[in-house]
Amino acid sequence: MIANLEYYKVFYYVAKTGSLTHAANLLSISQPAVSQSIRLLEEQVGTRLFCRVSRGVRLTAEGALLYSYVSKGYEQIETGEQKLKQMLNLELGEIHIGASDMTLQFYLLPFLELFHEKYPDIKVVVSNAPTPETLQNLHIGQIDFGIVSTPFETPKDINTMAVRSIEDIFVCGRRFISYKNKTLDLSELEKLPIIYLEKNTSTRSYMDHFLSDNGVHIQPEFELATSDMIVQFALRNLGVGCVVRDFALPHLQSGKLFELRFNKIIPKREFCIVTDSKNPMSAAAKNLLDIINKKKNAAFAAESEEI
Repeated sequence: MIANLEYYKVFYYVAKTGSLTHAANLLSISQPAVSQSIRLLEEQVGTRLFCRVSRGVRLTAEGALLYSYVSKGYEQIETGEQKLKQMLNLELGEIHIGASDMTLQFYLLPFLELFHEKYPDIKVVVSNAPTPETLQNLHIGQIDFGIVSTPFETPKDINTMAVRSIEDIFVCGRRFISYKNKTLDLSELEKLPIIYLEKNTSTRSYMDHFLSDNGVHIQPEFELATSDMIVQFALRNLGVGCVVRDFALPHLQSGKLFELRFNKIIPKREFCIVTDSKNPMSAAAKNLLDIINKKKNAAFAAESEEI
C-alpha cells in the first residue's frame, strides 16, 4: 500500500536539499513536522531512509533507491503543474474549432488572426466541415465550439448564439443578360440551369425548403462542393449560381456577375456560434470566444448609437 503522498513530498525535499531545515523552509512547515513525516514514512516502508551527517542528512542505500523513483514522479508532477499554469495563462494549448469554408472565410478568420497575434503559442486546429458534420463533432467532443449557418436542428445540450446575418442570392453572367433588372417569379428558376451546392450543406437544405414551400422544384444542372466553384461556373456562363452574397460580391461590384431579382424576398439566414454545455472548453477557446463576444457587443453598441 502506498504511504501518505504528503510524506513522499517531504521525503523528496529533504533528499533534494540534504537538510531538514531547508526542506521545512521550502514547504513552509516546521522542522518537527518534517522530522515526523520522515519518521512515519520510514515506519510504513520498514527501513531507515536517512542518516545524520555533520551538515544535515544523507540518504541510506534504501533511501537512495526510493528517491530515484520518487524524484521522477514528483518532478513530473511539478512539470505538469507548470504546463497547466502555462495553459491557463495562454502560453500553450490548443483550440479545436469546427467551421465550413463560408463561416471561416466570412466570419471567423479575422478573429483567428487577432487571437494569433495576441497568443502566438496557442495552436489552432480548424476542422473544415459543413454544418451537420460540425454539430456531430461538437456533440462527441472533438471540437471546442463551431461556427455554423442556419438552418439546423439544435441537438440537446447545444447552445447557439447568432453573430452575423447572411443572404442567399442567385447570380449569373452575360449569357443571361436578358434577365437583368427584371423582377422574376421564383418559378422562373425551374427553366434555368441552376448551379447548387451538394445536398449535405445547410445552404442547400435551406434553399430546397424555401423554394419547395413556394411551389418551386429545381433539378440542378450542376452540384458542386464549394461556393467558390459555383461562382467560377457562373463567371463562365455555365448557369445561374446560388450562393451567399459574400462569395459573389467582388464580381457583382465589378459587373462580371449580376443578381437575379424576384417578386418574393429570400429571407436572410445567420451564422451562429455553437457550444456544448456538457463538454468543457479549453481556457484558450474560452478566451477566443471572449474576443468574439466583445467585438459583437461593440458592434451592437455602435448600431444602437446610430439608431
